[in-house]
Amino acid sequence: MSSDQAQPLQGYTVVITRAREQQSEGRRLLQSLGARVLDLPALEIGPPDSWAPLDDALGDLENFHWLIVSSANGVEAVESRLQLRGQGLMQRPESLKIAAVGRKTAQRLEELGAPADFVPPTFVADSLIDHFPTSGWGLRILLPRVQSGGRTLLAEAFGEAGSRVVEVAAYESRCPTSIPSDTLEALEKGEVDVISFSSGKTVTHTVQLLEKTLGNTCTDQLFNKPAVVSIGPQTSQRCRELLGRVDQEAAPHDLEGLVQACVQAMQRGR
Repeated sequence: MSSDQAQPLQGYTVVITRAREQQSEGRRLLQSLGARVLDLPALEIGPPDSWAPLDDALGDLENFHWLIVSSANGVEAVESRLQLRGQGLMQRPESLKIAAVGRKTAQRLEELGAPADFVPPTFVADSLIDHFPTSGWGLRILLPRVQSGGRTLLAEAFGEAGSRVVEVAAYESRCPTSIPSDTLEALEKGEVDVISFSSGKTVTHTVQLLEKTLGNTCTDQLFNKPAVVSIGPQTSQRCRELLGRVDQEAAPHDLEGLVQACVQAMQRGR
């Protein structure tokens, strides 16, 4: 195998926009393929404004049929609040089933000893709705989610199917205040080949940060060269809305797929 095949991103610079605490695995995967990796943390994960709605719902778990979690952040929040009660997802009521959207979400549940009862075949919310193992009629569903900016698709779809859905804020993903200086310098010099986005919010916050730092015109110019790579359909939609295009979308819609999409974008010459 040639070095180009073993390290297809050799000589390319890739910017990753995940939350700072979630960047290490993406960095490792990209570097293993030869990429120079720069961080542009576009999310700061923290608690919601109030824990009360989540705590109230967790105190009533025996009256829910399903817990649906769509991110590892949601799993962590639920588990940490249950532990304050001397409980955990592993000790949940026998009648409560768990559905997980995404490989990492399901993996975190496994690590906690509470494997998901249902994981859709593809790692997007639409797939969970399309393949849900039972009718939604009469179900009571708990849906912990990001406080702001998340999709309401799951709640709306299950509501239309006759479920009673309780949505509660489990965490918040806020916009950081600044961009790392080495990343900003590389963007200004036109050294960045790929910018990868892992959620619609990372697109929104990246644009906000760049416009705050450089102004609207300079921000538009910065995106002329780099390939814009998205993790999935909703992120791609946000890219088109704010950046005017998306050059490659991950398949499957997870971190490994996102890394491969970066490779594909460079092989296509964007």
